[in-house]
Amino acid sequence: MKLTDFFTTASVSLDLKSSTKDELLQELASLLELDRKSEAVLVKTLKRRENLGSTGIGKGIAIPHCRSLVVSRLRLAYGRKPAGTDFNAIDKQPVHNLFLIVAPPLEVSNQYLPVLGKIAQFAKDPDVPRRLAEIGSPDEFFALLDEKAS
Repeated sequence: MKLTDFFTTASVSLDLKSSTKDELLQELASLLELDRKSEAVLVKTLKRRENLGSTGIGKGIAIPHCRSLVVSRLRLAYGRKPAGTDFNAIDKQPVHNLFLIVAPPLEVSNQYLPVLGKIAQFAKDPDVPRRLAEIGSPDEFFALLDEKAS
């Protein structure tokens, strides 16, 4: 299982425009190209998950995640906010890199938790925040994932 298998070029944004946590969740959800109603349900679910505790894990990285009926298979998106946004992260620092993970409630392949773990492990690499800040295209993002998260 390679993390890049769960992303598409369309699900990677290197210049998120939103300025608040809720707006970022909306913008990330839009990267999955769902219909309007499904996207609204997903954003509501993500906000509910964030209310339980921030998914901002520190070092400028957040991993918003949830299970939802709006997807039929595990879906991932990545967004970068160069200026950073307050995400109530555990280290109280702004978040620049967001990895969205959405899985259906019943998932035969059971990849949700392993993928969440792989992204968390990737994010813990001391080199990753700097490297993410330097990438210039989705292809460079995929190459970084292949290099560091295999």
